[in-house]
Amino acid sequence: MRIKFLGAAREVTGSRHTISIPGESVLLDCGLYQGKRKLTYERNKNIPRAALNANAMLLGHAHIDHSGNIPNLVSSGFRGKIYATSATVDL
Repeated sequence: MRIKFLGAAREVTGSRHTISIPGESVLLDCGLYQGKRKLTYERNKNIPRAALNANAMLLGHAHIDHSGNIPNLVSSGFRGKIYATSATVDL
């Protein structure tokens, strides 16, 4: 198993991680990065290939730093299923 930190490593915002085993990968969260304007634009616009290629996404909860970049993920080509609790989906 491999865990890759694609965001929120040594930071608070932009939570995005992949958990992989050979042939399968799950994206944990796809949060909005919040910081200086230029860096914020770059980090939110440029979705890492590892995130786009994940087979599925698991959303921990609906805070914007965990969920806010899902629309960009999908518009960038992510086609996996997104899993979340019913309470999170309702939000």
